[in-house]
Amino acid sequence: MLREKSLHASVKLWYARPQDRVETPVDGYVVDIVRDDDLLVEIQTRSFAPLKKKLRELTKTRHVRLVHPIATEKWILRISEHGEELGRRKSPKRGRVEDVFRELVSIPDLLQHERFVLEVLLIQEEEVRMYDGKGSWRHPEWHQVDRRLLEVVQQLRLRSPQEAVALLPDASALPRPFTNRQLATAAKMNLNLAGRMTYCLRAMDALEVVGTGAHRAQLFAEPGS
Repeated sequence: MLREKSLHASVKLWYARPQDRVETPVDGYVVDIVRDDDLLVEIQTRSFAPLKKKLRELTKTRHVRLVHPIATEKWILRISEHGEELGRRKSPKRGRVEDVFRELVSIPDLLQHERFVLEVLLIQEEEVRMYDGKGSWRHPEWHQVDRRLLEVVQQLRLRSPQEAVALLPDASALPRPFTNRQLATAAKMNLNLAGRMTYCLRAMDALEVVGTGAHRAQLFAEPGS
């Protein structure tokens, strides 16, 4: 908990019920929220990769819900290295539920498990950046030091591969079969995200490769379509 960031702590506080137990040891792991002894809730604000082993082990005996916040609106707060506020602006970037596939690539098959549920929280957040010269190579002067929850806008649970494939555009906008590029155009997303989405759906047996088209582009369709 000493290393816990504001966003993780705030989502946990927002999500927990009065009777829940937080930061509780279960089968050798510390779980964010334990509810009714049979439901374990893990909150992950970034990559799912570090949770691969933990989630696979816990779903052997318990129901597990992985909660992942995605910012549909974000404000950037800039501060000096001494904490003085230098400015605040709204970011032009807007997240969407399909962004969860960026992280789901680490554990796509888990959505086939009857004890596993992925819950997406669409939120408004504030990102705090400090002017301290410890940032990335692209923006070395600014370092992200925190993310803060402002509001939870919507909750969406994915309980099965069928609910994940339902996030594809309908047949009137996306032909069947289709390519990653056609998916990116129909869903108004970049090609990288489209590729991650089809990878995940294929890994959970909700999508299959049915051939190649022009320039050797893979063609995808839902099984049985």
